[in-house]
Order: sequence, then structure tokens, then C-alpha cells
Amino acid sequence: MSLYAEDLQYVVAPMINQSDLPFRALCVAHGATSTYTEMLDPARLTSDIEYRELHLRSLQLEKAADLGRPVIVQVQGNDPETVVKGAREIAPWADAIDLNLGCPQKRAREGHYGGYLLPKKDWPLIESVVSAMAHSLNPPTTTKIRLCNPVGQTSELCERLIAAGTSLIAIHPRHVAESRRRAGLPDMDAVRVCAAQIDHRVPVLLNGGTRSFSDLATNTATTGVDGVMVGEAVLDNPMLFEDRIPDPREVCLEYLDYCERLEGTATLYTIKQHVKRFVEYQHVRRPWFGRFGKVLLDCETREEVRNLLEGDLGQWMQGDK
Repeated sequence: MSLYAEDLQYVVAPMINQSDLPFRALCVAHGATSTYTEMLDPARLTSDIEYRELHLRSLQLEKAADLGRPVIVQVQGNDPETVVKGAREIAPWADAIDLNLGCPQKRAREGHYGGYLLPKKDWPLIESVVSAMAHSLNPPTTTKIRLCNPVGQTSELCERLIAAGTSLIAIHPRHVAESRRRAGLPDMDAVRVCAAQIDHRVPVLLNGGTRSFSDLATNTATTGVDGVMVGEAVLDNPMLFEDRIPDPREVCLEYLDYCERLEGTATLYTIKQHVKRFVEYQHVRRPWFGRFGKVLLDCETREEVRNLLEGDLGQWMQGDK
């Protein structure tokens, strides 16, 4: 595949409405070795011009500026023709295209995709989609899964994914749970078993159970995977891969700089979500945090968000010292 071993060490996970290009570029600037886009709908990529142009713009800017790369574009679906047709719209700008087989959300259950394809009765359907992608698309095909139920079936599914043509498997070490995505402790032993059986025929990534820089090495050693994918923890601290906890204003303003440089690739809603999360990570218990959140919510432009960070937030934080 066009991804190399060094690309897979520290990977930023796909996250709905939060895997925007400025955020992914920020993570790569601070140690991430590759990133995933959010999960895209292949049917909308072919039928919804505005949706297609939004995501194409991000990928084209990303390639032109060489930011946030390598990038794996994730798609969902259960129909080979629809998935391939939609994926072709973005394939020229992707380093790989990933099929989501782990999404636990209600919409995935209702649409019968993501983690709701993991029951064994649906494996032939999974294989048909993966095979169609692998034979029809130029970038490598990858897959992201959760644990099967019973868990012992997970390694069998991995074998069938490899036979169908996947070039990489990312494993989240929990079962599908619609109400609580991270319900229960991560089953690292299940990932270890899968990685040992695969034995580097394709790279295996661990996705889940990593909250700190020290977890990266520990979890890699425990499971024997080729790399670690991190989601929630980098939303808190996009400098995690550098083993650094930044000043929240510093990271917020750097993120806003990327938003301005990469105009039109992050909505105001997404920007405010990231900014709130960066500040919340270190200051959620401060007496002024509630007020900060309210003022941030009321911001109507990116410039107002910047003014808040450079003005009131700085004063509130200074008052903590």
C-alpha cells in the first residue's frame, strides 16, 4: 500500500464533525503521522453537490499544501456499487480509502452499516463491499472494525477481510454499544490475538484505550500492533503525540490560524466545539469556565472567537495565577 510503516505509528481517528482539515493539520504539526477524515456518505458524494464540494475542497487543499497527510478517507455503506461510485469521487486525493465497520451510532443501526455489519450473517456482504473497493479503486482499501460477538470471531473476520482485499485493519477493542460508545474496559488481549494471527501480513492499528503519551508505547507493546489510532484524547490535547500539554490559548489560536489558512474547511460550529474542548481539558473546574462556554456559544464569527481567546480568556486565566 502507499502508506509506510512510519505513517502508521501515531494516527488520528475519524470523528464525526471533528476531523476537519485544520484540526488534522494541527495534529500532524504536533506529531501525528497520518490522519483519517470523518466518515463520509458515498451516496451523498455522488448526489449532493454541496456535500461533495465541501469534502473535495478539504482534500484538494490538503494535498496542495501537504497538510494533514497521509490521509485516509473513511466511507460507510453496505452496497458495493454505491460505495465504489462515491469513493471514486474522492479517490484521487486519498492515500487510502477506509470502510467503516465499527460505527455504533443509531443512524448506523438504522442504515445497516458500520458496526451493525459485524454479525457473522453479514460477513458475505462485508466481503463483497471490501472486494469491490479493492478491485475498483486505485488507493488501497482499509477497514476499521470493533470486536465481534463472540469475541473469538474477530480474528476470523480479520482473515476474511484480508482475503477480500483489505490492506490495513484498525481494531477498536470494544463491542458495539449504541448508548455508550466506550462501554466497558478495552479488551487489549483480543487485539493481541488478532495481531498475532495476522502476523504483519497487513498492518494492524489499535483504536481505543489510549489516553496519554505513555499509553502509546504500553499499548503497542501489550497488543503487538503496528500503530496506535487515537480519537478522544487528541480532541482534548492535539499535542499528545509530542508528550506535551499546551497552554489552551496557544493551541486554540494555532488551530484558528489553520482555519484561516484553510478557509472554508471548518464550520463555525466545529471551530467552537474544538475550542471549547481544548479549554475544557485543563480548566473545566475553574469558576469562569461556565461563563467562557456561554460567551463562546454566542460567538457568531470566527473573529469573535479569536477576540474571546485573546481578550477575556486571557484575563480569566491570568486571574488563576
